[in-house]
Amino acid sequence: MQKPNIFPLMLLLALGLLAALRPALPAAIVSEGINSGDTAWMLCATALVLLMTPGLAFFYGGMVNSKNVISTMLQSFVAMGIISLLWVVVGFSLAFGNSIGGFIGDPRTFFLFRNVLDGKPWSLMPTIPLMLFAFFQMKFAIITPALITGSIAERINFKSYILFIVLFSLVVYAPLAHWVWHPDGFLFKLGVLDFAGGTVVHMSAGWAALASALYLKPRKAYGAAEALPPANIPFVLLGTGLLWFGWFGFNAGSAGAANSLAVSAFATTNVAASAAGVAWVLFDVARGKKLSALGFCIGAVVGLVAVTPASGYVTVPVSIFIGVVAGITSNFFAHLRSRSRLDDTLDVFPCHGIGGMVGLLMTGVFASKAVNAAAADGLAYGGTALFLKHLLCLVLVSAFVFVASFALLKITDLITPLRVSEEEELQGLDLSQHEEKLLVGA
Repeated sequence: MQKPNIFPLMLLLALGLLAALRPALPAAIVSEGINSGDTAWMLCATALVLLMTPGLAFFYGGMVNSKNVISTMLQSFVAMGIISLLWVVVGFSLAFGNSIGGFIGDPRTFFLFRNVLDGKPWSLMPTIPLMLFAFFQMKFAIITPALITGSIAERINFKSYILFIVLFSLVVYAPLAHWVWHPDGFLFKLGVLDFAGGTVVHMSAGWAALASALYLKPRKAYGAAEALPPANIPFVLLGTGLLWFGWFGFNAGSAGAANSLAVSAFATTNVAASAAGVAWVLFDVARGKKLSALGFCIGAVVGLVAVTPASGYVTVPVSIFIGVVAGITSNFFAHLRSRSRLDDTLDVFPCHGIGGMVGLLMTGVFASKAVNAAAADGLAYGGTALFLKHLLCLVLVSAFVFVASFALLKITDLITPLRVSEEEELQGLDLSQHEEKLLVGA
């Protein structure tokens, strides 16, 4: 029985009271210019993106040890609750509020969703209600910190995890979303292209994962492969299917409308995932390993990651190339990582960090105005400037996310210990953190 702590409950009650006192009643709901077909598609896309987080829970939960399955899966599920509330209170404002110097949104713009229900549609998605745009973006904000958990699985204090994802969302994710996706963001104005989140979601999660793995140091059982078997490969297969399915909303939904661009992004998403899954297992075979279900699943997700920034700017044949390059590159870095003392439990940095960087660079090479008139031509079509901008973006974002995440880990650790005790780790986080147990074979 742990010591009672009423502070979190009182904080939530205070938020509930504040929300009741500031209900953000609309003066008049905007309907002019709203397209019912686009709205219907974006409602579906928003639901699809949310489905990715439970998919991630199964994907990660199947790969950890059986005594840490529930805790690992809960880390993804609890992000849906915590980040949803944070997004309504201030996250949406920080990401998409009135720009302050191109670096952050004014937190007062949409505080507690003020001016959202009756607000004018977002300028880059003008045919859907602003509320729908806000909730579509909320799902991206939810899955980003959940992705990080794969690097720190099996050893993080659950209370500390919650504090860290709150800080990460406010200090790293929201500013980065503003830089890249707000029309006044400095990277947007520079001309950096990120169709659906290769930089904002996957690179940020990857670099934060690397910082987290370095800060928390290896698990006690790290290096003893026989002591750390995956709990449930069918869970990984199920999670991959849910992620792949949900990713159509992630990428095709980023078109913001039911149009030919959404169809193109839909197609490149599927093909890149297929190519990367095959590339991963064939690279394994070339290295003398057996073709595995786990390998194909990881490879497919890497393909989805890599095509995310490029999906609305490249052709279907190019997406094959992106998938193959990403699958082989991430596999190579995962292999290097496995031979080191870096305990990135589920290879988040090799998969999401490296995959996101590959996608960012491939966008700089193969983006084409023929596919998307809002784009610039990449290096393959004479657009040297775009490629150089993407190189600069890679350096700036990588440095910012890594340094900021490491600092937030330190701050969190000072407030409440990040790592569980050795006894709790050996017992397993399901029991030590939640007093719950996976009944294998029941």
